[in-house]
Amino acid sequence: MSIFRVWLRTCTALSAAFSVSVAATAQQVVDLPAEDRWLDIEVVELYRLGTMAGEDWEQFGRVGSVTFDGGGNLHIFDKQAQSVYVVGIDGGLIRALGGVGDGPGEFGSAQHASVFADGRVVVMDHSRRAYHIFAAGGDYERTVRMSGSASMWQMAPIRVLTGAEAVVRVPTLATGAAFTGAAFSGPLRWPTSHAFERTMLAGEQTVVDTIAEAWLPPLDVEGMDHVTLVNRLPMPTTLFLEFSPELHWGVLPDGRVAFSDSSTYTVKVAEAGAGVVRVLARPSPPEPVTGRVIRAERDRLRRWKESASPGAIAWMRRGIDELKFHTELSVVRGLGTTWDGEIWVLRRGEGPHDDGPIDVLAPEGRYLGSYRAGTTEIPDAFGPDGLVAFIERNELDVQTVVVRRIAIGSR
Repeated sequence: MSIFRVWLRTCTALSAAFSVSVAATAQQVVDLPAEDRWLDIEVVELYRLGTMAGEDWEQFGRVGSVTFDGGGNLHIFDKQAQSVYVVGIDGGLIRALGGVGDGPGEFGSAQHASVFADGRVVVMDHSRRAYHIFAAGGDYERTVRMSGSASMWQMAPIRVLTGAEAVVRVPTLATGAAFTGAAFSGPLRWPTSHAFERTMLAGEQTVVDTIAEAWLPPLDVEGMDHVTLVNRLPMPTTLFLEFSPELHWGVLPDGRVAFSDSSTYTVKVAEAGAGVVRVLARPSPPEPVTGRVIRAERDRLRRWKESASPGAIAWMRRGIDELKFHTELSVVRGLGTTWDGEIWVLRRGEGPHDDGPIDVLAPEGRYLGSYRAGTTEIPDAFGPDGLVAFIERNELDVQTVVVRRIAIGSR
């Protein structure tokens, strides 16, 4: 066995120790081939929304998510408007759901939305501490209360689970939080892993369990006072060392979760009640973070912050000089799952922030091929029959939603 394989299996074993699994369930490690097999792809744009010449409803304030249902209708959640817009395959508006209010089907502070294949919509409302559910035709159906005490991590994105009245989320990937007074006076409970929480929505109140746990890199909290720590606690990813491995994940059509949580090329497949059942690995070792890489990254951050906030450059430079760095550059930069059950894995390009090729994997462990760098990106949403959606921004930070259809060559 090569030195790389020994090292890779050691990293995989350490990371897998965080997985929730049944003792009798063995993890299958699948070695993927090292050589790239290039795939052809054709991308055709169908429509785009959010243009200055568009309708009033599509002048988006802040697009939180885009999701397809089984009929190819796109659901756009506008966080600022507190509305979900359902768009047909021709790009025309079918209906709008929600809006700010106190009535049935209205939102207090909706944070995330997702849609089942049959068209039912789930909206997570932070201030109401509830999930609103809409029927496929758009009628308000019911509200499911969140169980337990008020959480500091209620703003993590949600994704529906196929075949279950449930959504899944990773609380440590939250984008914000609401605090209780106890948070500032009580002991801090730092997360030790990224937990994939399955939230069941069948009753009047949610029932939550854990599908699996992914590795959480060490958090840099040295020297922080209590108030600063409390303010950073809801978003622990902001405390990672620079270049720390990120968690990339998606939900497969059979309800399993695929994710990457280390600097190595490993993709794990987990299922409820068993934890991680399969690990897909390619022999692509991470690149060490050298002094040259660190100097280049600090220079990049200085240039970016000088252009963003010229008046604050003095304290910004002090902060940049004090940054600490992870020891490796991760191989994987993104992951997505398609309606056909494929796993798209975005590899790093030449630089730390450059995108490389996208590998296409089958969840059982077959390597199907790769798209060359620059051919396409991982979409913000996959849909049926090759539909994909992207959230784009222009130089003024105005958002546009673009829907395309992908025609895939021979595999």
